[in-house]
Amino acid sequence: MALTSEATTVWNGSLFEGSGTVTLDSSQAGEFPVNWKARSEGAPHTTNPEELLGAAHASCFSMAFSLALTQAGFTPTSIQTTAAVTFEAGKGVLGSHLLVNAVVPGIDEEEFHRIAEDAKSNCPISQALAGIPITLEADLA
Repeated sequence: MALTSEATTVWNGSLFEGSGTVTLDSSQAGEFPVNWKARSEGAPHTTNPEELLGAAHASCFSMAFSLALTQAGFTPTSIQTTAAVTFEAGKGVLGSHLLVNAVVPGIDEEEFHRIAEDAKSNCPISQALAGIPITLEADLA
């Protein structure tokens, strides 16, 4: 069964002077302010599309990696993933870098990295981001 998730953004004003809010409708998990300054320069307490994309990529990769490890016979104790999504005004989204730290009892480094690369390729958000470079840095704790 397919699941459709929804988020809504309400924007007021011009791109550079305006601002808006993005609401996570399906989960009702929150409403977050967005504006151009946060997107182009960074701003505290204000998000941007790339941070939200990073959240999607990090959570998707962690789930895909957990599944792949389990299917290979390893039960992860923990997986911490940060997705660093780079945006440049005038160029767009330049890439996503996955930084992973995981505790996986009984696995060796080579298999850990092989499974991590496979999860990177097969994560549905990675597949949706096929138009940008996706890099991976994975550490076995």
